[in-house]
Parts: sequence; structure tokens; C-alpha cells
Amino acid sequence: MSKKYCVSVLAMGLMTASYASWAAPREELVSTQSDQYAVAVTIYSDNLALVKDARRVRLDREQNQLAWREVSAQMRPETAQLRNMSNPAGFRLQEQNFDFDLLTPQKLLEKYVGRELDVVRVNPATGVETRETATVLSTQNGVVLRFADRIETGVPGRLIFPSVPDTLRDKPTLVISLVNPVAGIQNLELSYLTGGLSWRADYVAELNASENQLDLNGWVTLNNQSGAAYPNAKLQLVAGDLNRVREEQPAPRAMMTTAAKVADAAEMQQESLFEYHLYTLQRPTAVAENQTKQVALMSAARVPVHKMFLLQGADYYYSGQHGEIGQKLKVSVFVDFQNKGEGLGIPLPKGVIRVYKKDSQGNALFVGEDRIDHTPKNETVRLKLGDAFDVTADKKQTAFQKLAGSSRYNDVFESAYEIVLKNAKPEAVTVTVREPMPGDWTMLGESQPHTKAASGTAEWKVAVPAEGQTTLTYRVRVRY
Repeated sequence: MSKKYCVSVLAMGLMTASYASWAAPREELVSTQSDQYAVAVTIYSDNLALVKDARRVRLDREQNQLAWREVSAQMRPETAQLRNMSNPAGFRLQEQNFDFDLLTPQKLLEKYVGRELDVVRVNPATGVETRETATVLSTQNGVVLRFADRIETGVPGRLIFPSVPDTLRDKPTLVISLVNPVAGIQNLELSYLTGGLSWRADYVAELNASENQLDLNGWVTLNNQSGAAYPNAKLQLVAGDLNRVREEQPAPRAMMTTAAKVADAAEMQQESLFEYHLYTLQRPTAVAENQTKQVALMSAARVPVHKMFLLQGADYYYSGQHGEIGQKLKVSVFVDFQNKGEGLGIPLPKGVIRVYKKDSQGNALFVGEDRIDHTPKNETVRLKLGDAFDVTADKKQTAFQKLAGSSRYNDVFESAYEIVLKNAKPEAVTVTVREPMPGDWTMLGESQPHTKAASGTAEWKVAVPAEGQTTLTYRVRVRY
């Protein structure tokens, strides 16, 4: 029998079991999402969330067995805490079990290993059904059934299960044994940490025609693969790098669907929380299971930007003879702006900024993207968008001499370099040439003055005319 047919027959058998009339074990009180009167979800950026699920539940006095259904399938049960908000005095927990073994045809069959069920066959010629009782011996790599007079493998017919085991649930359920002081409806709050919920910041920027300003919009992208939905939830997001004890990550769940939600950026309020930043959505929102949702984070218009062309050097050629270092070397393009001004001046969560610019027809085209780290207010945001097509460089070592040294720690080298910067654009550009200088270095000569950007870095700002070129030369002594 094929695997596909086996699963189909199992599904038919499951339908004939008590699935349609699934009920909690006897004497168990059941709370579902219909009892929920409030839910708050605080999502961290590292696949972690804090859920606070408040429900009105009718409890008996003294001993209760409460099944709290529709919790996250990736709940960390050791973090679960149930509180009685109505009558906390005398309310105490005795035991809790997290039942995440969900009802499926295969799981149901596995639970019946060593137990009896009925097998129904249909005569294809007459349509007459026959029923036999069999014991499930194994479900490993197939099904093994023992009938009264034989052993069979595979699923020879439709399986009929007398009931659903108590520990097999159709939805993730936290089963709690508790003592309650007063009978009646109680306001209960269950809080727990869970995986499967995460968020990230995404930004969209559009450069103006002069490339000296941009419009910036920030979005929060939420991912819910926790196995539960959170309707009408109070949503909070924490930005920052928390220290966590690392555990094995759960296996990914099924493919998620995508949905977009547009909100006013002013609805996301920011505040400090310990050494992190907290963002609170000022209205309830629904976070559906297996969904990606976007909520506006911030918006700023006409933000001043600075565009920079950068030729980044290396330090390997200062201690050896190399001659030609490279032709048509790539010159990187950066834009940067200050996190201040109207619409900015707030902590920007780490994420990806995607930059667009309109062509001559007014169509916004993608021109590059870069990832930023958590950025405090008033700090500089620098984005590498790519490499310039029309700005290149030729670089060569024109002289090299070892002046002293017989060991790797007492070497002295003197070398000279020529960098030809070429610009095919119809307008002039300024290229920053940045050279990392190893060891103790001294600039002996140069065609234009440098600045010492750091202890081991020399920089030149080189103007290159439109459709022209500029040559930079320098000589340096390096002591190791």
C-alpha cells in the first residue's frame, strides 16, 4: 500500500473517531480564546515574546483542573505563570502540563500502540462492509496490526478509534492543577515566554533628484509562527541586544502567509526600558497565526544627506614590492545622514534601509540597500549603496625599498604610490582615498595634503573634474 493511500485511510479513520465531538477529559474545566478579555504581546528582536493572556474563567472552590487552550505552540512552559486577579489570596498552583502533542491521524495511531481498534473493509464488488478488531503493534516505518488469526502490515481498511486519548489535543493546551479560594467567575492572567514571534525594522528611503535630501519611512515587520493567534492585542516591541541563555532552536513551522497593515507612524510611541528601547502601538491590533504584518514606525521628509565616493585601500603592499596593485578599481558609494530633526531624533532599531531614486520618467527605482545597527538619536547613519559605474581608479606602487631590519619586528620600509582617479560623469566629484597605514608610519611626500583620520589611517579628499582624471601621489616610510 502506498504511503499516500495509507495517510488517506488514516485520515478517514480519524474522522470516524471522536474528533468531531472532541471533548476535554471528564472533570476538566476548559478555557478557550472566547474567554479572553485582554491580551498583551511584547516582542523582542531575537525570536522571543512575552505573552500576557487575560481571561474570565468560572472556577470551582478548592480543587480545579483547568485546561487553558490556544496557547502558543512554542511556549516555554517553565516560564508560565498563572495569577488570579480577582481573588489572589488562597489561590495557588499545584501542577501544570503543557500538551503540545496535537491531534493528527499519525499521532492518533501512535497513541493506540498496544490498544485495540476496529478495521472496516468494503467489498469492492458488493459494497458490503466487514468489521474486525485488531491491536496496533507498531507504527514505526508503517503500521503493524495483529488480528485474531494473523498479523498484517499497512492499513488494510478504514480505521475506527473508540476515543481520543486525553493527552492528545486539537490545539496546544496548558493543563493546570490549582486550588481556588472562591467559586465563580475569576479574572485570570497567564503570562509566558514563547518562541515563534519576532520583529525587525525595515526602512524605505527615496533620494531627491539632486541627491542631497531623502524621504525616510520606517516599518516594523512582525512575524508570527508561534502556532497561536493574538486578536485585539496590545503590542509592544523591545529594541536592544538582550543577554539570553542559548537553547536549541525549534524546527521551523509551516509556510507563512503575508499581510500588510498601514498605520500612522505617530501611533508607535517610544520610551526607554532599562538599557533598551520600547515601542508601543497606541491601538490594539490582531496578530494572526502564520502571518507577516507591517506597522508604521516613523516618517521623515527632506532629510539632508551627504553622498561620498570612497576608494578603500589595504595595508599588505606597504611591506613588499608589488608594482601594479590594480586597474579600474571599484569606488564605493555611500550616503549618510544625521539621526536628528523633524521625524527623526529617535532611537532607530537595527534593520535594512532600502534606497530608491526616481528616473527621468518619475519612476522610483531601487539603487541599493544596507543594514544598520541600533542607532541612538543624533548619531550618523551611513549606508553603502554599491560601487560607482563611472568613477574608477588605477593604482600602482612606483618605488619600494627596505631601509633596515633583519627580523619581523625591526623592519623599516619606504614606498611610493600613484593613484589615478577617473571620472566619466558629466559633473565633477570628490573621492575620499582612505589608506590603512601599518606600524609606525611617516608621510615623506604627497601631491596634496592628507588628514590623519585615525592612528593607522591616512585620508585624502581628491577632486576629480567632469569627464577627467586626477593623479594622487605619495611616499611613506613604515616601521614595524
